[in-house]
Amino acid sequence: MHDRMEAYVLDLQDRLVTALESLDPSLQKFVRDRWERSDGHGYGISCVLQDGAALEKAGVNVSVISGTLTPGQLKSMRDRRAQTAKLLDDSEQFDFRVAGISVVVHPRNPYAPTAHMNYRRFEVFRQNAPEGEPPVMAWFGGGADLTPAYLFSEDAEHFHQTLKDACDAHDSSYYPRFKTWCDKYFTNIHRGETRGIGGIFFDDLDDKEPEQLFRFAYDAGNAFIRAYVPLVARRMAMPYTQRERDWQLIRRGHYAEFNLVYDRGTKFGLMTPGARIESILMSLPLTARWEYMNEPDPDSPEDRLLRAVRTTTNWTR
Repeated sequence: MHDRMEAYVLDLQDRLVTALESLDPSLQKFVRDRWERSDGHGYGISCVLQDGAALEKAGVNVSVISGTLTPGQLKSMRDRRAQTAKLLDDSEQFDFRVAGISVVVHPRNPYAPTAHMNYRRFEVFRQNAPEGEPPVMAWFGGGADLTPAYLFSEDAEHFHQTLKDACDAHDSSYYPRFKTWCDKYFTNIHRGETRGIGGIFFDDLDDKEPEQLFRFAYDAGNAFIRAYVPLVARRMAMPYTQRERDWQLIRRGHYAEFNLVYDRGTKFGLMTPGARIESILMSLPLTARWEYMNEPDPDSPEDRLLRAVRTTTNWTR
């Protein structure tokens, strides 16, 4: 299953890069940066586009790595699920391997939304286990979410409905469960608001046979292209002023706050010995802005966005 997930994320990376490059009228291409871990335990391919006409910054990263789980990583995993705590005994050490894809897109036009997507297969093994011994535990994780600076209901509905259709094809409980999980997870607690208008998010997913879960992750990852790329195409040529640009940069500042303070993936990466920091921090925007006590005018488009991220909305049929 690990090898199949690796093959899938490499294929999805190529298709996402092609789809995103098609948006940019400057014909700017992604830079492909293949890297190897210094300890020989894996590799990655970071595809990054910066300063494009349509995309100010976009990254489509694949990582296929292995290693030993640090005490901090093990504590984080045990704390979030009782079953994990039972399986990962304190007296033992454990190794891991993971194959995953992570995508973040920050368009230039303030009316075009930022989006994030990632899917991964994670396996945990007893350290020094005999060759061929199955993992102690294995799961899928991931999701996709939308972070607009300006809210267009039709964009939110299209994004969520596309993800819901992908979920419903496998389990009708997935979308409502994973939407709720997404809204809860992507919250800037210190600001009392979600990072954006949500999508789906799940972790430690092992409630079905691995083949069924792989097919779900496969379809959900593919759905992201249909869910997101048309939104950028629709908004990227809309006229805007410095006011809209400044608001976009303020919202990007809030985006960066979540990624640096709360995001588990960022924390896991930064705690991994030999981690590639440039790839881990690829998700951060090229530019952002922090203004003291910024409050938009009541009933303005900016205020409408704030009201949306301070509550939850059902965007689907």
